[in-house]
Amino acid sequence: MTPVSAILLFLAGIAAGFVNVSAGGGSFLTIPLLIILGGLPATAANASNRVAILLQNIIAVKNFRRHGFRDIRQGVKLGLSAMAGAVIGSMIALDISEDLFRTILTVIMVLALVIVLRPGRKNSTEYSAEQLRHPVLQIFLFFFIGIYGGFIQAGTGYLIILALSILGGLSLLKANSLKIVIIAAYLVPSLVVFLLNGEIRWLPAVILAGGTSIGGWFGSTFAIRKGDKWIRIILAAGILAMAAKMVGLF
Repeated sequence: MTPVSAILLFLAGIAAGFVNVSAGGGSFLTIPLLIILGGLPATAANASNRVAILLQNIIAVKNFRRHGFRDIRQGVKLGLSAMAGAVIGSMIALDISEDLFRTILTVIMVLALVIVLRPGRKNSTEYSAEQLRHPVLQIFLFFFIGIYGGFIQAGTGYLIILALSILGGLSLLKANSLKIVIIAAYLVPSLVVFLLNGEIRWLPAVILAGGTSIGGWFGSTFAIRKGDKWIRIILAAGILAMAAKMVGLF
């Protein structure tokens, strides 16, 4: 990795961390960039990206708690369910070919646009009063979300927000605060699977993690104060550009 590539990856990490925490989908940018700038195989990029996401979410959880968002019990419960699924998903990711992974990632990136451009809910000011609907069903659902997250990670935030907001009846703000707890939880066993199989490339992972940690702090602050409506179009453009790059259109 050249110094220029390292700097670009770090800066991209700041942007991705901000997007991941305030909305979701930053991995649609970082996984392709780990392949393009870091020269990593697709499976190694998928694995190394998780180091950055974990650190980013730890920082974001602390920032949410600093602003009074301390109700993480629901996130922990759903995260435990997702952890079991993540082990399965990570093992699947180890067994597919490079070309198939790239194809799956590109298709998912394009399909994610439907969720990115979907109108969001207004943030609730009564965070502490919100209760999750259908908690038993949610635990079952998050096992399968964990399988997907263990497999590819990119776009998992959108699935979590949809589950918590549409089915669970939570505001976008509370869904976001729980989302980062859930993702941080299931990333731990997922990282162990990839680590034991030698798929993590530490230099690009640490460089990216430095950026995403900064972006995660700013993103959580922004989510609390402003919401995420304006970022949808920017993220959609980024997803389209990276999908086009992955399939060789430029």
